[in-house]
Amino acid sequence: MKKALIITYYWPPAGGPGVQRWLKFSKYLPEYGIEPVVFKPKNPSYPTSDRSLLNEVPNGLEIIEKSIFEPYTLAQLFSKKESNSLSKGIIKSKEKQSRLQRLMLYVRGNFFIPDARKFWINPSFKAISKIIDSQEIDCVITTGPPHSLHLIGHKLKSKFPQLHWIADFRDPWTNIGYHKDLKLSESSAQKHLDLEKEILNSADDILVTSFETKNEFEIKTSKPIHLITNGFDEADPVEVELDENFTLSHIGSLMSQRNPEILWQALSELIQEVEHFKSFFELRLVGNVSEQIIDSIYKNGLKEYLNLTGYVDHQTALNFQHSSQVLLLIEINSEETRGIIPGKVFEYLRTGRPILAIGPKHWDVEKIIEETQTGHCIDYNSKENLKALILSYFKSFLNGKLKVQPNNITQYSRQSLTKKLSEVILK
Repeated sequence: MKKALIITYYWPPAGGPGVQRWLKFSKYLPEYGIEPVVFKPKNPSYPTSDRSLLNEVPNGLEIIEKSIFEPYTLAQLFSKKESNSLSKGIIKSKEKQSRLQRLMLYVRGNFFIPDARKFWINPSFKAISKIIDSQEIDCVITTGPPHSLHLIGHKLKSKFPQLHWIADFRDPWTNIGYHKDLKLSESSAQKHLDLEKEILNSADDILVTSFETKNEFEIKTSKPIHLITNGFDEADPVEVELDENFTLSHIGSLMSQRNPEILWQALSELIQEVEHFKSFFELRLVGNVSEQIIDSIYKNGLKEYLNLTGYVDHQTALNFQHSSQVLLLIEINSEETRGIIPGKVFEYLRTGRPILAIGPKHWDVEKIIEETQTGHCIDYNSKENLKALILSYFKSFLNGKLKVQPNNITQYSRQSLTKKLSEVILK
């Protein structure tokens, strides 16, 4: 059986979507003749935790840990609130940023390149070099963000030229939406571009999770690029009843930049214009939500209809997905986010509930929703279309006919995706 060493920062008890990709791959890789070995931080500073995911770690999986220095722990000495917000990716709009947050963003962007986990590179390189020698590892996979982990792979490839190195990009690097919020100097921005280029041209194979990122990277490198999206696990148990209310639910973090004003306006107008709508309507937000978004919802008169649930474990999130009448998917309205496919969209596919996605034009998510016939995608300039769509969902809800019949979603199951991954590892 071939051994593959997976170098990852996010691993249970970390919470959020970043941990699930390689947790699930590790679960199914042995079915395809590959023994995974996981290399992870010993003392990480995770922005969110979900101890229930520890139960999903495969029995007998070898996990190797190495201590990491986390600058965020020092930042907490100045402001625990600001530090936690930044580590969760919650960045306020420029006009609402405090001096401290502006300073922390500048330091993060210009002194910690490519990211704040850069201090893990050299200790990990030394530790993994010994592992490769002793365990006959012939494939190493680095997954980012944090993209500093790819620099570990680069150093290993330089020392062991025969090593098969796969660089997995769960998100883009220099073209990701928040990159411009880091207040990068010209030289820092160029350093990010140079490092990205070095990684893309040094790895043997590159994995991406979206069509747009694949297109972007194909311009930057001639190395093989494989699109392997995130997915859903058919083995995840879910037994819940549908909500009695007309619930529109968003599962996951809602950062300040992801503020769909047209949605709040459309809902406010429907409450005023449509008989019985306000009697059944409920807006449910499950996860970390920025104060700016809550303020925006309140300003549109939706306070009494808002159910703020807060962060929940993965199983509870799945339950909310399956019990909700309509599932919301929201992305920042920018060109840089067209290639962002949130991991939860694949779990949404499995529910049979209609997906209402609001994002930029030509968003990759639109292709998936159209292909699977699981909902609709609306851009930020289509408020009337959005109102009409919600109203049609509401009428179907009143008639007891609100559901979708997903088409060809097996391709997004964790087992199918792991099979694709195994073909890259074994080639």
